[in-house]
Amino acid sequence: MPKTATTPIPVTLLTGFLGSGKTTLLNRLVRQPDMDRTLVIINEFGEIGLDHRLFSATDETEVVALESGCLCCTIRGDLARTLRDAPWRYAREGRRQFDRVVIETTGLADPAPILHTLMTEPRLVGQYRLDGIVTTIDAVHGSATLDHHPEALKQAAVADRLLLTKADLAPLEALAALARRLAEINPGAGQRQVVQGEIEAAALTGLGLMGADGTRPDLARWIDAYAQPPSLAGLAFSTGPAAAGSLLAPAGSDTPGQDPNRHDDRIRAHCFTLDAPIELGRFEAWLELMTALMGENMLRIKGILNLAGRERPTVIHGVQHIFHPPVELDAWPDDDRRSRLVFITRDIPRESLESVLVAVT
Repeated sequence: MPKTATTPIPVTLLTGFLGSGKTTLLNRLVRQPDMDRTLVIINEFGEIGLDHRLFSATDETEVVALESGCLCCTIRGDLARTLRDAPWRYAREGRRQFDRVVIETTGLADPAPILHTLMTEPRLVGQYRLDGIVTTIDAVHGSATLDHHPEALKQAAVADRLLLTKADLAPLEALAALARRLAEINPGAGQRQVVQGEIEAAALTGLGLMGADGTRPDLARWIDAYAQPPSLAGLAFSTGPAAAGSLLAPAGSDTPGQDPNRHDDRIRAHCFTLDAPIELGRFEAWLELMTALMGENMLRIKGILNLAGRERPTVIHGVQHIFHPPVELDAWPDDDRRSRLVFITRDIPRESLESVLVAVT
């Protein structure tokens, strides 16, 4: 549907380790009609072999018009300033020329600072919304990369969608093993195999809280994709993908066939369901406690909360120690009024999360 001036602009963050195929993917994407009216923000044109013609240039950015009709912008200065100025800088006759933003990071980049910018910059919070994090993983070298580079592991852990690139070059057994490993690291991220960067643009959008039309939340996909946890005395929890048929072993446990030195043994996805409504004061204290105690090891948090005395649900989203301002939705999506929380953590025992959550109920 057409975006109005008051509709937050969806942002897709494209990340992935060096050589994982972001360049090839972008080259294919920008030629698709579905990428019309998209502002693509990249780091250096020298790293991206995009066919383009110069559209305009400033001291901070270079902008090109691509054949599909989207724009491409190279960041040389502050990302927040570029995003703040983009609607009027890239406008004609008072009308914004883009309805979507794709930000491509460098291969060694930690995605958290960009997410923090979107979450905390006052002039961006109402203007943009995170639509999703897409991470490319080299199917041939992905396992070795995850073994040796914590940056790649974190990129995979916080993703909403994982793209296994160069899938045609990897042995089927290795490809299957990589897919299983990524499902353990991040059970809620859908996986797609990609050959020579070919994937429809629509597969990389509509990954955030709001659905594809940007007007209605899709909580089932945003939260429930991680697990449908069983009830346990009012506090339910699960780790790992529900489709796997079993829970992941707790951190530090011995699992047959698992390398005890793998970096991702330290990363876990935990899902909790809270039956009782949460008191607002306790909820605020919980936020402070979480940020103080767990900081950067709390890689990502998603939650829908039933706050006592409120008829409508409240959604929270955090990355490390930074939380997006809580959002109250118009209505619950169904008759289930329980609070649901998803944590992707590093070196945080499940028991620590349980003890904090019990304190707010």
